[in-house]
Amino acid sequence: MTEAVLAPSRRSFLAGGASLAALTLAGCASQRLQPQTQAPQFSQYYLSMYGPLPDEKFPVPAIDLTKLDPNMFRTEVPDPTGERPGTIVVNTSERHLYLVMQGGQAIRYGVGIGREGFAWSGKAVVGRKAEWPTWTPPKEMQDRQPETQQYANGMPPGLTNPLGARAMYIYQNGRDTLYRLHGTLEVWSIGQAVSSGCVRLLFHDIIDLYGRCPVGTPIVVNT
Repeated sequence: MTEAVLAPSRRSFLAGGASLAALTLAGCASQRLQPQTQAPQFSQYYLSMYGPLPDEKFPVPAIDLTKLDPNMFRTEVPDPTGERPGTIVVNTSERHLYLVMQGGQAIRYGVGIGREGFAWSGKAVVGRKAEWPTWTPPKEMQDRQPETQQYANGMPPGLTNPLGARAMYIYQNGRDTLYRLHGTLEVWSIGQAVSSGCVRLLFHDIIDLYGRCPVGTPIVVNT
């Protein structure tokens, strides 16, 4: 798959240099010329992958790819996990989530994970799924962050809801662990350890993962 941040051609570089020289010789020698920078250019593949989603219940805006490490882009890779196809594997040290596919391949997604003291690891399953879910902060969070108490009866779904466009609820031994795979529009948080323990993906990526994984999908979270 093509990851593209394209450099300017040698011809355009030389042409730009000639233009700057001409301006200097035209009588503005004392004027400081500001360096010109060119915005990164991304392949149409990724612009489409992370483009706007107007047909969602709450239309989702495009992702600003300049704010996302290209190593966090969704892509297909050789499976590094050794798990059976259909398994979700979260490698917290890499900040990647893998969905193991047939044929020795996996889809890799960039994720944000729990900050120190809030991370979770182990084996579990997707016990429940929800599109545009309501978010209810756990009692422990309400005690720790009193400002969340206003949502004790649930925060309605929407773009600003902390669970985002989709949530996949992690169950272990038939019980809700209170940890989730969910969406976020906070692009800066992908690749970081900032959450209260949940695994967050970009809206576009959680929507893709959600559509591929039924209830009962096994999950392995490694430290």
